[in-house]
Order: sequence, then C-alpha cells, then structure tokens
Amino acid sequence: MSADQQSVGAMLAATVPMARTLNLEFLETTPERAVLRLPDQPDFHNHVGGPHAGAMFTLAESASGAIVLAAFGDQLNRAVPLAVSAEIGYRKLAMGEVTATATLGRPIGEVVAELDAGERPEFPVNIAIRRADGAVTGEMTIVWTLRPHS
Repeated sequence: MSADQQSVGAMLAATVPMARTLNLEFLETTPERAVLRLPDQPDFHNHVGGPHAGAMFTLAESASGAIVLAAFGDQLNRAVPLAVSAEIGYRKLAMGEVTATATLGRPIGEVVAELDAGERPEFPVNIAIRRADGAVTGEMTIVWTLRPHS
C-alpha cells in the first residue's frame, strides 16, 4: 500500500467512525479507482448469513469517499466534498467478504474547472460491490459535490 493510500485510509478511518466500526480495509486508493474490502464478520450479517445491506451500503459509500479524497484532496483548502444523493441496487446474494470498487464518472479536470469558475460542481461516483468469486452483487451511484468554503 502506498503512502497516499495509507493517508486516505487513515483520514477516512479518523473522520468516519463507521469505517472503523466495520473494519473496512483500503486495498487501493488512487484518483482513478478505490477498492475497499468488508471482511466477513458475523456481527454484520443479515438474516441469511451474508453481509447486511447497511454494511454493504457503508462499504460502497466509503469507497466513493476514498476516491473523492484521492482525486480532490488538493482542493480541500477551498471546498468540502459532500454526498448529494445515492442510489443502490442489490443484484445477487452476497456471502462472505465483499469488495467495493469505485470509479469517477467525470474527468477530474472538468470538475476542478467548474470549481475554478466559482461553481459548485457535481459528479457521479460509480461503485460495484463484488463477492470473492468476482460476481457483482450490488451497484451504487453516489453524486458528490465540492461545496466552496464561504
């Protein structure tokens, strides 16, 4: 894991207690992609023995936050990232550990250009949730904004 991955993971763990509570693992964190793992933990199982939907939502939302910090961390002195909306679809039964892979839905330069122009840019982050066998069990899209400081 690179120093940047460690710093993004450490920042999220320090500022988002749920990431610590669920023992999320930061496997990859770059401006192009973030991959987090939710270990298989009986305390977070649902009624069929897989990860609870709320735990998977938090995993995916945390992956989106990691890529937002990796992509726009250099903008934090002038804007705060905020989630605007989220939509999740559960596709297949998830069992065991699951990973969430987040990708940005817009180029970083476009988003920063809007911020430079005094706008409040919005951008989607797309997340795929997978079982250990690679099957996609859920898909999520979170729309984020960079709200300029007053």
